[in-house]
Amino acid sequence: MRSNFRLALAAFLLALPAGAAAQTTAPERPFGTLREQADTRQRWLETRMTTVLPGLMRKYGVDMWVIPMREYNEDPVFTSLVSPTTFAARRRTIYVFSLRADSVERIALGGSSQGGVYTAVRSAKPAAGPAGARAQRNAELWGDEQWLALKQVIEERDPGTIAVNVSRIFAFSDGLTAGELEGMHEALGDRWTSRFVRHDGLAVEFIATRLPAEAAFYGSLQKVAWEIIETAFSSAVITPGVTRTEDVVWWMRQRVNDLGLGSWFQPSVDVQRSGATDAALGANPVIQRGDVLHCDFGVVGLGLHTDTQHMGYVLREGEVAPPAGLVAALHRGNSLQDIVMDEIRPGRTGNEVLRSSLARMRAEGIDGTVYTHPIGLHGHGAGPLIGLWDYQEGVPGRGDAKIIPAMWFSIELQATSAVPEWGGQRVRMALEEDMAIDAAGANAWALRKQAAFHLVR
Repeated sequence: MRSNFRLALAAFLLALPAGAAAQTTAPERPFGTLREQADTRQRWLETRMTTVLPGLMRKYGVDMWVIPMREYNEDPVFTSLVSPTTFAARRRTIYVFSLRADSVERIALGGSSQGGVYTAVRSAKPAAGPAGARAQRNAELWGDEQWLALKQVIEERDPGTIAVNVSRIFAFSDGLTAGELEGMHEALGDRWTSRFVRHDGLAVEFIATRLPAEAAFYGSLQKVAWEIIETAFSSAVITPGVTRTEDVVWWMRQRVNDLGLGSWFQPSVDVQRSGATDAALGANPVIQRGDVLHCDFGVVGLGLHTDTQHMGYVLREGEVAPPAGLVAALHRGNSLQDIVMDEIRPGRTGNEVLRSSLARMRAEGIDGTVYTHPIGLHGHGAGPLIGLWDYQEGVPGRGDAKIIPAMWFSIELQATSAVPEWGGQRVRMALEEDMAIDAAGANAWALRKQAAFHLVR
């Protein structure tokens, strides 16, 4: 039996492409082992707790921030609060942050210390007697002893204001479920629940604020994303007349997996072709020479997300470069990218940036659309929206939030141009590139913007 297994394994390895066989013994780890990555993320967590959180609580006048959640029904802020080795809440976990002058006391009720970031406090026991017996039965059924522990923590600290995550506008600030709110009201009573306050910006800004160390890493993650796209849009992956768009999509997904990285959405690859409509091309066309290619692609590394849209071109026989009309169309898209980048400044709302960007776009004669979003710990991240593809007059609520320093954006947009070499056919340049605002309010591309087509020769 063992001999047959070895023969089968040998036959399987021989059948693999040379690169695949090599990867089984020497996996590529652009950012180190999982353990090394976790160590880095743990340092980021500790720094965020000590440098970001106290200032935010002071900014919003919050004495205490209470964030309860249950396993698999975590608050959206959860991933910003826990170590990389924590994947879900346990039973019920309540994180309590209590402002103390220039620092914040951090307590985990029912959870672990997250590597020393929190003081872990176990549940209190109900009092003796008939009422205590009833409470004990409820605790055994629903874990309500956690509420008793929370009440004790609050009574000992007597906060004037207690922030809870309830919002009609931002999902990131609306993580308190109806059941958890009901449990707190029942356990804490009017004395403490009357001190509840809601601040959309508290959770949003805590999630959105990025560290200099994260920004330094982000450039490396962007480089990997670019390299995957550059290879995908090359003759290493695409054979004109043979390869379909879905073949490229799955090559990208597989490459991300092979590098030990994650995907936060299914990539897409689409084609524009001279003389052909989208309907004529169909959902999964064979890529031909002369095609304009477009991809939408994102990777996840060390908890951070990228979002990139690039353009490619499949050279015709005898061509050494794309037609000049296509190059000019791409450069119009680049100009719109520069406009939006220039308009993004701390203190402005997303809707203000949208209006000023579109005004400048029209003044320059560009036919385009802007639908830019924050990015970071989530692909579509916490913070103000700068347009949606179908909301070019402004986004109520989510576009009214203000940009803050140390926030990142994915500048996503499109510019459409008539291309002379294609008989005046209008070609869409859909571009997306990530950028970072530093703590001083200065903008920079996370890597760079795409100024030339990726070429399939």
